[in-house]
Amino acid sequence: QVQLVESGGGLVQAGGSLRLSCAASGRTFKRYAMGWFRQAPGKEREFVAAISMTGGSTYYADDTKGRFTISRDNAENTVYLQMNSLKPEDTAVYYCAARNPPSSSNKYYYREEYDYWGQGTQVTVSS
Repeated sequence: QVQLVESGGGLVQAGGSLRLSCAASGRTFKRYAMGWFRQAPGKEREFVAAISMTGGSTYYADDTKGRFTISRDNAENTVYLQMNSLKPEDTAVYYCAARNPPSSSNKYYYREEYDYWGQGTQVTVSS
């Protein structure tokens, strides 16, 4: 089991940047694939980015590709989401999630495939 705590959210102007962090408890962090999801008011939680347990493979939603970068530091039990060129439509609560390594890469994209979730951190992008 792993516990996840996100941080780094806040208020930023359009075009700005934020870096989110997700700190994981336990010694088994390196065995988990990690993902970031977000949920805006009145909308479903959607996939943002994911990373394999070694960090060798990354996956992005179409509207975050090229602007966001996911990375991880297994020595520090932390996964990051660097967000650049932020837009007002990026406003949401951002959640990190963990799962055992999937059998196929398409399973990174579905929130139902993740077993553990953090409490979320608010990101607000003003126009």
